[in-house]
Amino acid sequence: MSKPSRYLVTSALPYANGPLHIGHVAGAYLPADIYVRYLKGKNEDVVFVCGSDEHGAAITIKALKEKTTPQEIVDEFHKINKKAFADFGINFDIYHRTSAKIHHETAQGFFKNLFEGGKFIEETSEQFYDAAHDQFLADRYIMGTCPKCEYDSAYGDQCEKCGSALSPTELINPKSTLTGNTPELKTTKHWYFPLNDYEPWLKEWILEQHKDWKTNVSGQCKSWLDAGLQPRAMTRDLDWGVQVPIKGADGKVLYVWLDAPIGYISATKQWAIENNKNWEDYWKKPDTKLVHFIGKDNIVFHCIIFPSLLKANSETYILPDNVPANEFLNLEGGKISTSRNHAIWLNEFVADFPGKQDVLRYVLCSIAPETKDSEFTWADYQARNNNELVAIYGNFVNRCVVLTQKYYKGEIPEITAFDERELKVLEDVKVAKQKIEKSIERYRFREAQNEMMNVARIGNKYLADIEPWKLIKTNPEEVKEIMACANVIVANLAALSSPFLPQTSLKLTDAFGLTLTWEDAGSEELYKKLKTIKPLELLFTKVEDETVIEQVEKLKKPEETSHMPQKESIAFDDFTKLDIRVGEIISAEKVKKTKKLLEIKVNTGLDVRTVVSGIAEHYKPEDIIGQKVTLLLNLEPRKIKGIESQGMILMAEDNENLQFVQPSEDAVAGSLIG
Repeated sequence: MSKPSRYLVTSALPYANGPLHIGHVAGAYLPADIYVRYLKGKNEDVVFVCGSDEHGAAITIKALKEKTTPQEIVDEFHKINKKAFADFGINFDIYHRTSAKIHHETAQGFFKNLFEGGKFIEETSEQFYDAAHDQFLADRYIMGTCPKCEYDSAYGDQCEKCGSALSPTELINPKSTLTGNTPELKTTKHWYFPLNDYEPWLKEWILEQHKDWKTNVSGQCKSWLDAGLQPRAMTRDLDWGVQVPIKGADGKVLYVWLDAPIGYISATKQWAIENNKNWEDYWKKPDTKLVHFIGKDNIVFHCIIFPSLLKANSETYILPDNVPANEFLNLEGGKISTSRNHAIWLNEFVADFPGKQDVLRYVLCSIAPETKDSEFTWADYQARNNNELVAIYGNFVNRCVVLTQKYYKGEIPEITAFDERELKVLEDVKVAKQKIEKSIERYRFREAQNEMMNVARIGNKYLADIEPWKLIKTNPEEVKEIMACANVIVANLAALSSPFLPQTSLKLTDAFGLTLTWEDAGSEELYKKLKTIKPLELLFTKVEDETVIEQVEKLKKPEETSHMPQKESIAFDDFTKLDIRVGEIISAEKVKKTKKLLEIKVNTGLDVRTVVSGIAEHYKPEDIIGQKVTLLLNLEPRKIKGIESQGMILMAEDNENLQFVQPSEDAVAGSLIG
């Protein structure tokens, strides 16, 4: 595309079923905010939209657990998350919500357009149904083992470990998250979108026309396309969501991954109403550049499903120019887990570290998982704050401010022209600006921020090499030029910091008594604007060891665990049907081409049985030989990876650890338990 006339930037709509954590920020919101602040600094026409995704099974599940309504859940977390974003400085033009009337109308209109254009296939199929709750199960109400990576907590629509999109019937050993029961298949009718019809176009559009996309994005898309696309249901049996607006669809809502991306459109509509703009300029004019910022778990929806739906619509929507998805951010040696409270919550950070938003922004950008997973640790947070923000950025600015106050009472010295040495330093700053721009426009924000920090390094080196605090005694006239140049570097730093460290940038521009834009950076006219600089408190202060220890210990506190709800009560006669016995493992080996599975031979006292168990990531085969186990003997045999498993070894799960439900050592193989 030639230079765009306008930009539409979106960040993934967070589910309104819980608070935001730093993984969310690093993945989809901070990169977008940096990009938008940069564009607005260049006076581009930009609209930055986001909002709460308030539909889908995850919210109804939470409401059921907490014995409240979905509306009360989304109202609570929409408010919490909107405030957390604002407090942290993620500067959306609108933070909307999918429960809004304008969104329901927009989503229903979009669906009707596709329906009336003959874009759907109506099919009757068997879907999972929980008889105890008398309802069909939405994808997120079903959990089981992923058939592709064998992760045992995959959802019915997606495995959050390997990123594969799934259908519930593909799961191994599916369970209802409502009751823990194995669901039954029951006939229902839905409207499917034939993604397979768009496969040739998608291959051309993604793999040929967008070779500049990040490798992690194009790679995942290629994997999907190579595997072949299938029709995907665009409706669900659920009572919470956008009602399907056609006859014969009572009790059905739009699939959340049709509903949610349309939230970008409805948010733009609402913004346009509030700002007297035309929303269609941002969604239908080909000189608009659309960019989606997301995490890697949303790549397939934003790169394959939503673009196909946009293309199928008879209205001419633009398609995303780029989808710079990030990978995942880990935390202190483990995955961020909301269920175990192993997370740094955004609203808590803002409350616990007032005025330190820019420090977290800096650290998260420095370690952003742009092409592979990365990790946040409090020790690294401390090191980057103390060794970079304090020792480099803050040190340079403080030196300049203090010396200008000391020598000239805050008046920036007047000079007629800079000497060659100063011109070389200012040219280095100009080159740094060009590098920052190039990196931001290629969505390399870590690289861009490092170049911004290089401006502070340039300033520090300049002062350290010349030592004006010594030169003032012998050549005060030369010091005037030096301090004038140093203040120009600070002003450049203020402008160039604005996308990355907005609070810090504002403090510096306020000290100069100016409004500095991105275009001011590197300009030869900048010096003429500078007249005075006010005293400044230290921009950054050291993080002490005690703070790191406290925060690490906070993560080690007893964690909330996410357990399946108690299953339906059973009669005593049903319990007596279970044949549970003591067994002894006599051999074990890994199942080929799997990560989790062990093929185990167990002496049951009656015979020797083969059991396939997903414990290979927790136990080495050689370490469990001779282990006494508790075995469910009369479980119906089933084939797993071509091996017939003839029972189930009972395990206890504590967070991410598995342990044998172990009888005493003197228990004899074959002893009945019950």
